[in-house]
Amino acid sequence: MMPNQAIQLPWLQPGWFEQASTWIHAALGHQGINVTGTIEQPQVHSTVLRVPSTAGDIYFKATSPTLAHEPALTQALWRWRPDCMPPVLAVDLARGWMLMPNLGVTLRSLVQSTRDLGHWERVLRIYAEVQIDLTSRVNELLELGVLDRRLTMLPDYYEQLLTDTDALLIGHPKGLSMEAYQRLRQFAPQFRGMCEQLAGYGIPETLHHEDFHDANIFVRNNHYTLADWGESGVAHPFCTLLVTSRVIAWRLELEENAPELVRLYDVYLEPWTCFASLESLNAALKLAYRVGMVCRALTWRRVTAGEGEPFKSEYADAVPGWLQEFLNYDMTPTV
Repeated sequence: MMPNQAIQLPWLQPGWFEQASTWIHAALGHQGINVTGTIEQPQVHSTVLRVPSTAGDIYFKATSPTLAHEPALTQALWRWRPDCMPPVLAVDLARGWMLMPNLGVTLRSLVQSTRDLGHWERVLRIYAEVQIDLTSRVNELLELGVLDRRLTMLPDYYEQLLTDTDALLIGHPKGLSMEAYQRLRQFAPQFRGMCEQLAGYGIPETLHHEDFHDANIFVRNNHYTLADWGESGVAHPFCTLLVTSRVIAWRLELEENAPELVRLYDVYLEPWTCFASLESLNAALKLAYRVGMVCRALTWRRVTAGEGEPFKSEYADAVPGWLQEFLNYDMTPTV
């Protein structure tokens, strides 16, 4: 697909809801589950439907064609780590559909202050252990079609991204200035060096959830479920903390280097001490934090290029925004 060639999203097509409803009834019926009420589509652009049934509320999700790996990945993760991954009741891989039971309430609804960070401590330990567990499944993950954000690939992707001047909005009020664009081009050799330096710490690449925040983590009966794996790939594991730490800081009004966040970084890094010292892990985290900004720009480019209006225009500034942050990182508080 060409970067500026938008896909017409399936759920905006006439008849899509009826087709999805027919599949939902059939898929649940095969498992002896009956739909007991009206299937609800909360928003016209929503890809999640709520299905009342004899087994309680069930949720249908249709994935974007640009992130079509999500159903197969979610199914595999549930098979590999049923202790913390969403159970998948049914999938249609060709159409990117899946059904899941009610996973509980979001972590966001539970963590309302810094006094509640015990939930995050437990979740980050679980997530680190999952990542370590899946270091042996990198090839399987890539075969499932997840985003390839390996350090050996990122420098070339970075240079390719800079050729997409439409996505960078050069000279646009919400885009990059020509001066910033030139700086990014000149930085290409240094970015390659950053990736090589990060690889040098010897921390294995693995599954990386690029949108790992409190609205994608569910809690039920003190059990945590890690969900919404569309924006995920194989990458340096520590890149995850870019979004995670920022969302925690934003939600709880913390500085990026606040003691509460430093404590959470330590909790996350502790399982990784089997690969390197805590000092080396912290150095790698700081580097991965910045490399993760390029990963975010790459993912936003993929998503906005593949989806139609109004989504594309609404989030057009995401790609240049992350690249600008990448340029400015040395002038902002560090992790």
